[in-house]
Amino acid sequence: MINLFKIKGQKKDDAATTNGKPAAKKQSPGELRLHKDIAELNLPKTTKISFPNGKDDLMNFEATIKPDEGYYVGGKFVFTFQVPPAYPHEPPKVKCKTKVYHPNIDLEGNVCLNILREDWKPVLNINTIVYGLNLLFSQPNDEDPLNHEAAAVLRDDPKKFEKNVHRAMAGGYVGETHFPRCL
Repeated sequence: MINLFKIKGQKKDDAATTNGKPAAKKQSPGELRLHKDIAELNLPKTTKISFPNGKDDLMNFEATIKPDEGYYVGGKFVFTFQVPPAYPHEPPKVKCKTKVYHPNIDLEGNVCLNILREDWKPVLNINTIVYGLNLLFSQPNDEDPLNHEAAAVLRDDPKKFEKNVHRAMAGGYVGETHFPRCL
C-alpha cells in the first residue's frame, strides 16, 4: 500500500516539472489581482511606478510623485507599497520614504489616507491609492493629521506653512527638525 502512494507522489512530482524545470510558482489571488491592477494603471503625469526588486516581486514597489500644483510643486516624493497576500481584502501598506513636512504624513513616513484604513474596500485598487496620494499634495488636510504641528500651522497661518514647506523641501530646518532636499 505504501508503495502505491509513493508511486502516485512520484507521478505528481514528475507532472509538476516540465522538461526538467520546476513548475511556475502558483500565484495567490492577491498577486493575480495586483497583476491586473498594475496592467490597468492609468497614472497621472506626476507619478511613476518602479519595481526595485525586479518585475518578479510585484507585491513590493515604489511610486514617485512630483506634484505640479499646490504647496509641494517641484518636490519629489517616494512611497513604498507592500501589498499583503490577502489583497484586495486588505489594503497595501504605504509609507513615504522621503521625509516631508506635511500634515498627513508623519516624520516616520506613515501616511494618513482614509482609503488605506477604515474606508478601504476590495473594489478599490492601486490606481485609487495613487490618486489619493496625489490629492494629499494638492490639498493637504489639516482636519485628520498625523503631523499635528504642521496641521496647526496650515490651519492658523497658511503663508507660514508655505514657507515651512519650501524650507523643508530645500533641505532646511523647520523648528528642530532637519529635512533632506527633495527638489
